[in-house]
Amino acid sequence: MGRIDTSDFKNGLNILLDGQIYTIVEFQHVKPGKGGAFVRTKLRGVENEKNIDKTFRSGESVESVRIERHPYQFLYKEGSMYHFMHNETYEQITLEESRVEKHEYLVDGEQCELLINVENDKVLYAEPPAQITTTVVETDPGLRGDTAQGGTKPAVIASGATVTVPLFINIGELIRVDTRTGEYIERAKS
Repeated sequence: MGRIDTSDFKNGLNILLDGQIYTIVEFQHVKPGKGGAFVRTKLRGVENEKNIDKTFRSGESVESVRIERHPYQFLYKEGSMYHFMHNETYEQITLEESRVEKHEYLVDGEQCELLINVENDKVLYAEPPAQITTTVVETDPGLRGDTAQGGTKPAVIASGATVTVPLFINIGELIRVDTRTGEYIERAKS
């Protein structure tokens, strides 16, 4: 980890603050007419998902943290432990459920990204792709002509998660789901 100055701040930069890693979402240099200049920032916690506002004095230094994303394949779940395999080296990593984002959308074989702190090779967390294509395994039958009103119904997908889908979706159909919001996007081509 290297120390950086507030003049080096940029969006997406990861810093260490009070023992936690935060990503700079937004920053603004402010030079008031009276007093010293400062930098106003919005930070999002990498591990704890907290959003905070922090003001730094101009020229103040902080620790920067280098985080890399690596592609891993989700293999299987055993109890509350999730097993992943690196796509190129075949190295396997096991993570507890609390460090797997949106785990309710994972099915065996799903491609994920693991965020790794390069300084100490610690895996921070795993996240599924932003969109997945999955099969509807359980839902009420769709009725012909129900598309005009735009109604919705709950459907259980292959991973076991429940998603709200349009009335015309039936069991066995492939759909695309946004894992960030849990919303139905569209029917998928098979």
